[in-house]
Amino acid sequence: MIEVKNVKKYYKIAEREKGIIASFKHLFSRKYKVKKAVDDISFSIKEGEIVGFIGPNGAGKSTTIKMLSGILYPDAGEVMIDGFIPYKQRKEYVKNIGVVFGQKSQLNWDLPLIESFELLKYIYKIPEEKYQKNLKKFTELLDMQEFINQPVRQLSLGQRMRGDIVAALLHSPKIVFFDEPTIGLDVVAKEKIRNFIRYMNETEKTTMIFTTHDMQDIEKVCNRLIIIDKGTKIYDGGVEEIKNKYVSSKNIQMLLEDGTKENYAFNVNEVSMNVVMEKLFSRFSIKDISIQEPEIDEIIRDIYEGGISA
Repeated sequence: MIEVKNVKKYYKIAEREKGIIASFKHLFSRKYKVKKAVDDISFSIKEGEIVGFIGPNGAGKSTTIKMLSGILYPDAGEVMIDGFIPYKQRKEYVKNIGVVFGQKSQLNWDLPLIESFELLKYIYKIPEEKYQKNLKKFTELLDMQEFINQPVRQLSLGQRMRGDIVAALLHSPKIVFFDEPTIGLDVVAKEKIRNFIRYMNETEKTTMIFTTHDMQDIEKVCNRLIIIDKGTKIYDGGVEEIKNKYVSSKNIQMLLEDGTKENYAFNVNEVSMNVVMEKLFSRFSIKDISIQEPEIDEIIRDIYEGGISA
């Protein structure tokens, strides 16, 4: 569905020296430095995959997504999505994609939510039967019946986000780009949106790409993770695999028969879980036991900070 080959994107940034004379010179002769926003990135995504596309601030995520959505063109390399070159065939291409921005809404602020949907029906030329079918299904799945006739400006953040997600999916796109879709939402609203996204992926085989700083979105929704840093790809694999690859220590908490508690930490690269468990049960009378490992947030943070070589 998505093929990205050796893509590069550079930006020219004007350099200015301090002082009035330097500012005057800058009007007639400018010096530039080149920043590599995306530097030789390649990956492919199959139809129906849900992929987390993450990285620290300034890593090149937004630039890459803008090239995938056709807003920007690459300075080198190739982008091919569902048979389209996004920036060359933008008019035809956008009919097949949906975009959800957590901090920017595509809904009309003053219109009732349902009228924003009607406007999108006209823009995308969605057949009436298809529109009504999707609207009914999405409204029920996201519990929107109570506020669908309210003006968008009166909606809570969680309600507006549900409306934005429906707006992005009404025309049944093959690919959806999510940018921070659960930012600022409470736990209940986040889970409702995650369940809906999983459902749409399973039933419609919609290909989805997430950019988010909420690792719970990644862990609960995505089956694959791409991490970029300083414009280059540093990881591409399963969400569970990253735990197996980068978690070096685990902690075992034990509740003993006499009511006392014991903790035991071990390095998974030096000793197997079976050996550890065998030794613990031979040494202690254990009533209950639990195994703890770093959360994915900690693992990703260590990668960003350079604590782990990715």
